[in-house]
Amino acid sequence: MTTDRLKVIPADVLALIAGQTGTIKKYENAGGGLNSEIAAHIHSNAGTAFVKGLRLDHRRLWTQRREAEIAPYVEGIAPALLWRLEGAGWDLNAFEDVAGRHADYSPGSSDLPRIVELLKRLSQVKAPALGLRSMADRMQHHTTRADLFEGETLLHTDWFPTNVLVDQVGNVRIVDWAWAATGAAWIDTALWIVWIIKAGHTPEEAEEWGNDVPAFREVPGNALAAFADATVSVWTEITANEPEAWMTEMLDAARSWAAYRSLPTS
Repeated sequence: MTTDRLKVIPADVLALIAGQTGTIKKYENAGGGLNSEIAAHIHSNAGTAFVKGLRLDHRRLWTQRREAEIAPYVEGIAPALLWRLEGAGWDLNAFEDVAGRHADYSPGSSDLPRIVELLKRLSQVKAPALGLRSMADRMQHHTTRADLFEGETLLHTDWFPTNVLVDQVGNVRIVDWAWAATGAAWIDTALWIVWIIKAGHTPEEAEEWGNDVPAFREVPGNALAAFADATVSVWTEITANEPEAWMTEMLDAARSWAAYRSLPTS
Protein backbone atom coordinates (compact mmCIF):
# COMPACT_ATOMS: atom_id res chain seq x y z
CA MET A 1 0.00 0.00 0.00
CA THR A 2 1.43 3.37 -1.00
CA THR A 3 1.60 6.50 1.11
CA ASP A 4 -0.58 9.45 0.07
CA ARG A 5 1.55 11.83 -1.99
CA LEU A 6 1.34 15.58 -1.48
CA LYS A 7 0.50 17.40 -4.70
CA VAL A 8 1.96 20.65 -3.38
CA ILE A 9 5.09 20.75 -1.20
CA PRO A 10 4.48 23.03 1.83
CA ALA A 11 6.22 26.39 1.71
CA ASP A 12 8.17 25.74 4.91
CA VAL A 13 9.53 22.50 3.44
CA LEU A 14 10.56 24.28 0.24
CA ALA A 15 12.33 26.89 2.36
CA LEU A 16 14.12 24.10 4.23
CA ILE A 17 15.27 22.55 0.95
CA ALA A 18 16.32 25.94 -0.43
CA GLY A 19 18.54 26.40 2.60
CA GLN A 20 20.45 23.37 1.35
CA THR A 21 20.32 23.94 -2.40
CA GLY A 22 19.91 27.63 -2.98
CA THR A 23 17.01 29.14 -4.89
CA ILE A 24 14.47 26.58 -6.10
CA LYS A 25 13.49 27.22 -9.70
CA LYS A 26 10.74 24.62 -9.92
CA TYR A 27 9.80 21.11 -8.83
CA GLU A 28 7.95 18.17 -10.35
CA ASN A 29 6.20 15.45 -8.40
CA ALA A 30 7.39 11.96 -9.30
CA GLY A 31 5.17 9.20 -10.57
CA GLY A 32 5.45 5.50 -9.81
CA GLY A 33 5.06 3.44 -6.68
CA LEU A 34 7.16 5.45 -4.23
CA ASN A 35 6.08 5.21 -0.60
CA SER A 36 6.75 8.82 0.38
CA GLU A 37 4.56 11.80 1.16
CA ILE A 38 7.02 13.97 -0.75
CA ALA A 39 8.76 12.57 -3.83
CA ALA A 40 9.83 15.27 -6.24
CA HIS A 41 12.48 16.37 -8.69
CA ILE A 42 13.77 19.65 -7.26
CA HIS A 43 15.45 22.03 -9.73
CA SER A 44 17.63 24.62 -8.00
CA ASN A 45 20.81 26.63 -8.30
CA ALA A 46 22.67 23.50 -7.20
CA GLY A 47 21.22 21.42 -10.04
CA THR A 48 18.51 18.78 -9.85
CA ALA A 49 17.96 16.44 -6.92
CA PHE A 50 15.33 13.84 -6.18
CA VAL A 51 13.89 14.55 -2.73
CA LYS A 52 11.87 12.07 -0.68
CA GLY A 53 10.23 12.98 2.59
CA LEU A 54 7.94 11.81 5.37
CA ARG A 55 6.50 13.65 8.34
CA LEU A 56 8.38 13.06 11.57
CA ASP A 57 5.31 11.38 13.09
CA HIS A 58 4.75 9.03 10.13
CA ARG A 59 4.62 5.35 11.07
CA ARG A 60 7.12 4.47 8.36
CA LEU A 61 9.65 7.17 9.17
CA TRP A 62 12.24 4.43 9.66
CA THR A 63 12.33 3.90 5.90
CA GLN A 64 13.96 7.31 5.44
CA ARG A 65 16.78 6.46 7.80
CA ARG A 66 17.21 3.02 6.30
CA GLU A 67 17.67 4.35 2.78
CA ALA A 68 20.17 6.95 3.95
CA GLU A 69 22.16 4.34 5.89
CA ILE A 70 22.40 1.98 2.93
CA ALA A 71 23.34 4.60 0.34
CA PRO A 72 27.14 4.55 0.97
CA TYR A 73 27.25 0.79 0.36
CA VAL A 74 25.51 0.82 -3.03
CA GLU A 75 27.42 3.47 -4.95
CA GLY A 76 26.88 3.00 -8.67
CA ILE A 77 24.06 0.55 -7.99
CA ALA A 78 21.66 3.12 -6.52
CA PRO A 79 21.49 6.90 -6.89
CA ALA A 80 23.93 8.65 -4.54
CA LEU A 81 22.64 10.31 -1.38
CA LEU A 82 23.36 14.04 -1.69
CA TRP A 83 22.12 15.25 1.69
CA ARG A 84 19.73 14.48 4.53
CA LEU A 85 18.03 16.81 6.96
CA GLU A 86 15.14 17.23 9.39
CA GLY A 87 13.07 20.33 10.01
CA ALA A 88 9.62 21.89 9.76
CA GLY A 89 8.22 18.56 11.00
CA TRP A 90 9.72 16.60 8.10
CA ASP A 91 12.51 14.12 7.39
CA LEU A 92 14.06 14.61 3.94
CA ASN A 93 16.52 12.63 1.83
CA ALA A 94 17.96 14.06 -1.38
CA PHE A 95 19.36 11.70 -3.99
CA GLU A 96 21.14 12.05 -7.30
CA ASP A 97 18.43 12.58 -9.89
CA VAL A 98 18.33 9.81 -12.48
CA ALA A 99 16.75 11.23 -15.61
CA GLY A 100 15.30 8.19 -17.29
CA ARG A 101 12.51 5.68 -17.40
CA HIS A 102 11.32 2.58 -15.60
CA ALA A 103 12.80 -0.72 -16.70
CA ASP A 104 11.11 -2.91 -19.28
CA TYR A 105 11.07 -6.58 -18.21
CA SER A 106 9.30 -7.93 -21.29
CA PRO A 107 10.86 -10.53 -23.65
CA GLY A 108 13.29 -8.94 -26.08
CA SER A 109 13.84 -5.84 -23.95
CA SER A 110 17.31 -4.33 -24.22
CA ASP A 111 17.10 -3.63 -20.48
CA LEU A 112 17.42 -7.30 -19.53
CA PRO A 113 21.20 -7.70 -20.01
CA ARG A 114 21.76 -4.38 -18.24
CA ILE A 115 19.76 -5.57 -15.24
CA VAL A 116 21.73 -8.82 -15.22
CA GLU A 117 24.93 -6.75 -14.91
CA LEU A 118 23.35 -4.83 -12.03
CA LEU A 119 22.42 -8.10 -10.33
CA LYS A 120 25.98 -9.37 -10.73
CA ARG A 121 27.32 -6.30 -8.97
CA LEU A 122 24.72 -6.38 -6.24
CA SER A 123 25.31 -10.07 -5.55
CA GLN A 124 28.87 -9.17 -4.53
CA VAL A 125 27.94 -6.51 -1.95
CA LYS A 126 28.39 -7.68 1.62
CA ALA A 127 25.58 -6.63 3.92
CA PRO A 128 26.59 -3.76 6.22
CA ALA A 129 26.07 -4.05 9.98
CA LEU A 130 22.83 -2.07 10.06
CA GLY A 131 20.55 -4.54 11.82
CA LEU A 132 18.82 -5.55 8.60
CA ARG A 133 16.30 -8.36 8.82
CA SER A 134 17.44 -11.59 7.20
CA MET A 135 15.60 -13.20 4.31
CA ALA A 136 15.58 -16.45 6.26
CA ASP A 137 13.64 -14.70 9.01
CA ARG A 138 11.23 -13.10 6.56
CA MET A 139 10.48 -16.46 4.96
CA GLN A 140 10.31 -18.59 8.08
CA HIS A 141 6.49 -18.68 8.00
CA HIS A 142 6.45 -19.65 4.34
CA THR A 143 8.86 -22.59 4.30
CA THR A 144 10.45 -25.24 6.48
CA ARG A 145 13.82 -24.64 4.77
CA ALA A 146 14.47 -20.99 5.47
CA ASP A 147 18.00 -21.98 6.43
CA LEU A 148 18.73 -22.34 2.69
CA PHE A 149 18.25 -18.60 2.27
CA GLU A 150 20.87 -17.51 4.81
CA GLY A 151 23.85 -15.47 3.73
CA GLU A 152 25.81 -12.26 4.21
CA THR A 153 24.87 -10.43 1.01
CA LEU A 154 22.95 -7.16 0.89
CA LEU A 155 19.56 -7.73 -0.77
CA HIS A 156 17.18 -5.15 -2.22
CA THR A 157 14.18 -7.57 -2.36
CA ASP A 158 11.69 -5.31 -4.19
CA TRP A 159 12.11 -5.64 -7.98
CA PHE A 160 8.92 -3.85 -8.94
CA PRO A 161 9.90 -2.33 -12.33
CA THR A 162 9.27 1.22 -11.10
CA ASN A 163 12.19 0.68 -8.71
CA VAL A 164 14.60 0.08 -11.59
CA LEU A 165 15.56 3.21 -13.53
CA VAL A 166 17.29 3.30 -16.90
CA ASP A 167 18.89 6.58 -17.92
CA GLN A 168 19.29 7.98 -21.42
CA VAL A 169 22.57 6.17 -22.07
CA GLY A 170 21.44 2.84 -20.63
CA ASN A 171 22.86 2.99 -17.11
CA VAL A 172 20.66 1.15 -14.62
CA ARG A 173 20.04 2.09 -10.98
CA ILE A 174 17.75 0.52 -8.40
CA VAL A 175 15.93 2.77 -5.94
CA ASP A 176 13.78 2.44 -2.80
CA TRP A 177 15.93 0.45 -0.38
CA ALA A 178 13.52 0.52 2.55
CA TRP A 179 12.97 -3.25 2.43
CA ALA A 180 16.62 -4.22 2.18
CA ALA A 181 17.59 -7.48 3.86
CA THR A 182 20.49 -9.87 4.26
CA GLY A 183 20.69 -13.31 2.71
CA ALA A 184 22.12 -15.59 0.06
CA ALA A 185 23.69 -13.82 -2.92
CA TRP A 186 21.27 -15.42 -5.42
CA ILE A 187 18.02 -14.25 -3.83
CA ASP A 188 17.61 -10.91 -5.62
CA THR A 189 18.01 -12.70 -8.95
CA ALA A 190 15.38 -15.26 -7.88
CA LEU A 191 12.98 -12.47 -6.93
CA TRP A 192 13.59 -10.74 -10.27
CA ILE A 193 12.88 -13.98 -12.12
CA VAL A 194 9.29 -14.01 -10.83
CA TRP A 195 8.84 -10.45 -12.08
CA ILE A 196 10.06 -11.25 -15.58
CA ILE A 197 7.82 -14.33 -15.73
CA LYS A 198 4.96 -11.96 -14.96
CA ALA A 199 6.20 -9.78 -17.83
CA GLY A 200 5.82 -12.63 -20.32
CA HIS A 201 8.84 -14.93 -20.05
CA THR A 202 8.46 -18.64 -19.55
CA PRO A 203 10.11 -20.00 -16.38
CA GLU A 204 12.79 -21.62 -18.53
CA GLU A 205 13.52 -18.34 -20.33
CA ALA A 206 13.56 -16.45 -17.04
CA GLU A 207 16.07 -18.86 -15.53
CA GLU A 208 18.27 -18.54 -18.61
CA TRP A 209 18.57 -14.85 -17.78
CA GLY A 210 19.13 -15.69 -14.14
CA ASN A 211 21.90 -18.11 -15.01
CA ASP A 212 23.94 -15.21 -16.38
CA VAL A 213 24.41 -14.20 -12.72
CA PRO A 214 27.06 -16.55 -11.26
CA ALA A 215 25.56 -16.50 -7.77
CA PHE A 216 22.26 -17.77 -9.18
CA ARG A 217 23.79 -20.23 -11.61
CA GLU A 218 25.69 -21.95 -8.81
CA VAL A 219 22.84 -22.31 -6.29
CA PRO A 220 21.64 -25.88 -5.58
CA GLY A 221 18.32 -26.84 -7.13
CA ASN A 222 16.74 -27.73 -3.77
CA ALA A 223 17.33 -24.17 -2.55
CA LEU A 224 15.65 -22.73 -5.65
CA ALA A 225 12.72 -25.11 -5.31
CA ALA A 226 12.28 -24.16 -1.66
CA PHE A 227 12.45 -20.47 -2.51
CA ALA A 228 9.98 -20.82 -5.38
CA ASP A 229 7.50 -22.60 -3.09
CA ALA A 230 8.00 -19.97 -0.39
CA THR A 231 7.40 -17.21 -2.94
CA VAL A 232 4.04 -18.79 -3.83
CA SER A 233 3.15 -18.71 -0.14
CA VAL A 234 4.17 -15.05 0.12
CA TRP A 235 2.04 -13.96 -2.83
CA THR A 236 -0.87 -16.11 -1.68
CA GLU A 237 -0.80 -14.18 1.58
CA ILE A 238 -0.49 -10.82 -0.18
CA THR A 239 -3.39 -11.47 -2.57
CA ALA A 240 -5.59 -12.62 0.31
CA ASN A 241 -5.25 -9.16 1.85
CA GLU A 242 -4.99 -6.91 -1.23
CA PRO A 243 -6.18 -8.77 -4.34
CA GLU A 244 -5.17 -6.20 -6.97
CA ALA A 245 -4.75 -7.45 -10.52
CA TRP A 246 -0.95 -7.14 -10.63
CA MET A 247 -0.66 -9.04 -7.35
CA THR A 248 -2.74 -11.89 -8.73
CA GLU A 249 -0.48 -11.91 -11.78
CA MET A 250 2.54 -12.17 -9.48
CA LEU A 251 0.95 -15.13 -7.72
CA ASP A 252 0.37 -16.80 -11.09
CA ALA A 253 4.00 -16.14 -12.05
CA ALA A 254 5.26 -17.57 -8.76
CA ARG A 255 3.12 -20.67 -9.22
CA SER A 256 4.44 -21.09 -12.75
CA TRP A 257 8.05 -20.92 -11.54
CA ALA A 258 7.38 -23.28 -8.62
CA ALA A 259 5.80 -25.82 -10.98
CA TYR A 260 8.82 -25.58 -13.27
CA ARG A 261 11.19 -26.03 -10.32
CA SER A 262 9.32 -29.15 -9.21
CA LEU A 263 9.75 -30.93 -12.57
CA PRO A 264 12.05 -33.96 -12.47
CA THR A 265 15.47 -33.39 -14.02
CA SER A 266 16.87 -35.78 -16.63
